Order: sequence, then C-alpha cells, then structure tokens
Amino acid sequence: MIDAALATKDILAEPLPFVLQTSLDDFYVSYELNAYIDKPILMASIYSQLHQNIQDKCNEAGIEILSPHYSAIRDGNQITIPENYVSQDYKAPGFRLSPLNNLFKQFNGKNTPDSGEESKFDK
Repeated sequence: MIDAALATKDILAEPLPFVLQTSLDDFYVSYELNAYIDKPILMASIYSQLHQNIQDKCNEAGIEILSPHYSAIRDGNQITIPENYVSQDYKAPGFRLSPLNNLFKQFNGKNTPDSGEESKFDK
C-alpha cells in the first residue's frame, strides 16, 4: 500500500505514507493508508490514481482484492487477478467432490443417514 502511495503523483514522499490496521472483521482485515498531499484541490484525482495503484500493486504481488461481501465457490475457479499479472504456468485448481454421507459423518461421527441407525438429523 505504501508503494502504491509513493507511485501516485502528488502524494508526498515526506512525511512517508504509513498503514494502520484498523480492525479485524468477520471475514476480512481493515487497513487505513495515510498519506500527505499539498494540493487538496486535486484530491479526487489523487484518490482515483491511488486506488488504481493499490489494485496494480496488489495484482503484482498476487493478492486478490475481494469485496467483503464477495461470495463464490472458489474450489476450482480461476483467481480474480487479471491475466497479465498471473504467471503463464498458472492453472486453476480442479473441483473436489466427495460423497454427501462424508458430510454427515463430519457432524455426526459414526451415525450417518445410510448406516441404519437414527442420527441427529432424523430428530
């Protein structure tokens, strides 16, 4: 994030930009990038370029930026990093499938719906 700030035109190198971790939320960590400018009239343009630079720097580092509300089945899916940032030998992982009764075993130990014994799911 600091590299992104320093790559942004009109963000000052001194004082050095810094990052604070502001919270640990349910599914993500929140960060705050602090940087200094001396041209407040350009703030909207600076924010726009900064946001683009953050995306670019994260992509270069192999970090996917996903909305906290992003939901998808990731098993077997292509990562969301743009193709030009991903190594040429990258292959999306394959889908993993397992019988449904394994799911019941996970929650219920030896008693599964197909074992002939009554399970907690039958109650």
